[in-house]
Amino acid sequence: MPIPEDVTGDEVDKDVRQELQSLPKTLAEDVARNLVMVARLIDEDPEGAYGYSRVALRLASRVAAVREAAGFAAYATQKYSEALAEFRAARRMTGNTELWPVMADCERGLGRPEKALDMAGAPEVQKLDKAGQVEMRLVAAGARRDMDQLDAAIVTLQSAELASNSIQPWTARLRYAYADALLAAGRETEAREWFGKAVEADRDGSTDASDRLAELDGVEFVDAMDEDDAETETETETVVTVVVDENTTTDDESDDDEPSDEDAPEADEPKIVQIKDSTED
Repeated sequence: MPIPEDVTGDEVDKDVRQELQSLPKTLAEDVARNLVMVARLIDEDPEGAYGYSRVALRLASRVAAVREAAGFAAYATQKYSEALAEFRAARRMTGNTELWPVMADCERGLGRPEKALDMAGAPEVQKLDKAGQVEMRLVAAGARRDMDQLDAAIVTLQSAELASNSIQPWTARLRYAYADALLAAGRETEAREWFGKAVEADRDGSTDASDRLAELDGVEFVDAMDEDDAETETETETVVTVVVDENTTTDDESDDDEPSDEDAPEADEPKIVQIKDSTED
């Protein structure tokens, strides 16, 4: 697959670069460049990212970072079975548990929320850092909602991290999930409060909390361009410009009635008439 010339492969972080040192230099550079493309495209063009991940996987399937990247690319394109297989492979290679929450979410994607809940209670969760534990809590709450256990989902999200006034990378998403669960349970007043708190924490626009809050407040957004287009479709106005020379004779007038050059009056300026024709579709 084509790779822009400005992508050198040096953009990968030092841990990935160290893993790639086990490969011949030229091959390592090719793999690194494909991994950079995965990272560049995964949010805006998941299918494109998936394509580059498959190239990297063919080149270096025994590198854990490659298996992990392939897993995230498959996950982004909702290929959950494939993503889960890649995450498991990466975990076997590294022995760490940081992929545990996303593996559990793949189980949800495969329609197995009970399995995700089992993973949420596994010993591996205790080995996660704070961000990983919050992510696991979000997955578990999602699994509860998959099973129509709304009250249990709400309780699952109630935690010290949710109550804290400290703004962390996960705060906006945690508050948003809590607000969304409250709204699904019919607790609109509380949901509005927590959507507002999510907006306060969402410094990089990672959620649509502001839009959800506006909806609850009854604010309706109208695209002016769309409104103009709709009016144009309803009524089309045609303007025809006709230049009329009053001194020009018609076919019905006789040539004999045409005055001589001496008797002819001074010619008037041609008149411009606009004829509007409105038609409704």
